[in-house]
Amino acid sequence: MLNTKRLLLAASALLLGAAAPVHEFLSVAISPDGSRVASVEGDQSPAGDVAIRSVVIRSVADGASHEVKLPCGAVEQCTPSSLAWDPDGARVSFILRSPGSHAHAIYTADATTGALQRRVAFEGTLAGLRYGPGGRIAVLATAGANKEVGAVEAGAAQTGVLGADVHEQRIATLGADGTLHYASPPDLFVYEYDWRPNGQGFVGTAAPGDGDANWWVAKLYAFDEAGKGRVIYTPATPQLQLAQPEVSPDGASVSFIAGLMSDFGATGGEAYVLKLSQPNAAPIDVTPHWPATITTLAWACDNSLVASQLHADQTQIASLAATQNAALPKPLYTAQQFIGGQPFEGSSAAVSFGCHTKTTATILQSFIKAPEIVVGPMGQWHDLTQVNAAQKSPAHPQSVSWTNDGFSVQGWLLMPVGASATTKLPMITEVHGGPSWANQPQFPGRGYVPKLLNAGYAVFLPNPRGSFGQGEIFTKANVRDFGYGDLRDILTGVTAAGQSAPIDENRLGLTGWSYGGYMTMWAVTQTNRFKAAVAGAGIADWQSYYGENGIDEWMIPFFGASVYNDPAIYAKSSPIDFIKNVRTPTLEVVGENDIECPAPQTEEFWHALHDLGVPTQSVIYPGEGHAMRNPKHQEDFEQRAVAWFNTYLAKARE
Repeated sequence: MLNTKRLLLAASALLLGAAAPVHEFLSVAISPDGSRVASVEGDQSPAGDVAIRSVVIRSVADGASHEVKLPCGAVEQCTPSSLAWDPDGARVSFILRSPGSHAHAIYTADATTGALQRRVAFEGTLAGLRYGPGGRIAVLATAGANKEVGAVEAGAAQTGVLGADVHEQRIATLGADGTLHYASPPDLFVYEYDWRPNGQGFVGTAAPGDGDANWWVAKLYAFDEAGKGRVIYTPATPQLQLAQPEVSPDGASVSFIAGLMSDFGATGGEAYVLKLSQPNAAPIDVTPHWPATITTLAWACDNSLVASQLHADQTQIASLAATQNAALPKPLYTAQQFIGGQPFEGSSAAVSFGCHTKTTATILQSFIKAPEIVVGPMGQWHDLTQVNAAQKSPAHPQSVSWTNDGFSVQGWLLMPVGASATTKLPMITEVHGGPSWANQPQFPGRGYVPKLLNAGYAVFLPNPRGSFGQGEIFTKANVRDFGYGDLRDILTGVTAAGQSAPIDENRLGLTGWSYGGYMTMWAVTQTNRFKAAVAGAGIADWQSYYGENGIDEWMIPFFGASVYNDPAIYAKSSPIDFIKNVRTPTLEVVGENDIECPAPQTEEFWHALHDLGVPTQSVIYPGEGHAMRNPKHQEDFEQRAVAWFNTYLAKARE
């Protein structure tokens, strides 16, 4: 039924001369017996996001599908998440947000009929649904939440006594009486967790206080179901963040990723294993000094440890030996692809395991192939869906590598399909956020990048020092050096891109969001090489930013001290201290309620350029946080950005 509907919509779009939207798969979960795959999915809006989402269940045998009818319908903010199969594979459970509120509920759908049962309604946020021993359900619950969980979400209004309104996210189990019972203490915000077998409780990462701010100082805890917790691991250095604690099927060990990470949900580092049966044991780094970045971890059904990792321009699924002095990771699958669901969508593992079979499920996409669900033995997948088979990529991609300051650096150059092999094109460099993150091979369906490609621009996506993909030494290489070595990497990468394709050096643009927005603001104070710039959610002044943002704990590992103890290191990298150097026309945009990169930073930069007579424009989008959720706002931003580049890069400028 669903596939037929999709084909009819695609055919109608073609008859009307419009391209069918890319159908995005945000997360997948395979049933324990490997017979069905559940997914959260939906069509991309013109802005490239997925505002209307659905839950779909497919048969692995023949791909037959049916859509679960959500009680709030096909509307924005009717958002399903955290798919989890019950142990017998007969039902799939998920969390559903109520539109227009921060209330959530747990629903269970019959795998055959799609019939829904509401298990519990909750006045607050729910996340991280997991089945545990005996088919019991646990979630992360925040009672009375005044915002969605996560620092990228729009912040609540700052009124009343500052710091007094703290909402802690706690582990809660669903009782037979249809109510939630807390299994972690009220003074800790739990970020991620996993069940332990045989009534032993849970293992999770947690920190006291503001959940948006304190993830960077979280510790590893063991919790019993009575609500008591004890620390079982504290990182030995302040430059380690912890993510994705996963208990082995036999209950003997917990694995996790530790490394220098700038955003909760944007995970990368080295893989560690801690023996739970040894109370005083220290965790073992099973990938020490590995020249790649572990991005997800999961225990397979046979108690083996499987990771996804970035290794330069390759994405890999690898088997890890979870012991001291372990052998190097053994790649099981390697490709220039993006593997798994979308970041920040609540799916921590790249691959979902059907534990009664060798069948696995994941999502594959690349710059030239739109996303599809695939199934089969690990690394031997075949398409379960073909809903995007007619999609044509607007990009001709190539991996570009260069050296700078002794580092080997990598990035992606996307040329418009059909571009002349000799005509020089203007090029937009887009710097990723983070900085601990990486540009990866994701299909450019709708949104910012395809708009630039369709407007005739080449797009360069560098992964400078500070990025994931080449191990912790590379990720840590921009510590106390923001804007210096990483900008040199970007500028030498722009040169390398121009040597591998016909690029017009006199028509270069620069853009980015979050850390990429900061780098855009910073770069135009350091060089006049770019003739136009668009800064999204940027940072103009690290010193004032420290007191304005809602996540300042992230800054200590990167700057080495607070702004009160070492103001000079913050001033050294602040665009505002070099603002009189700017000659580049710059557009700045930000969300009104952004707590990661607050709007005053954008206002400060705009005010300076306006007073200095540099062409500039600034837009603050109402109600938006760090991640722009309103498709109309995202579309407006993208149209403005392309128009800005068109204005200043239409012809070569001296």
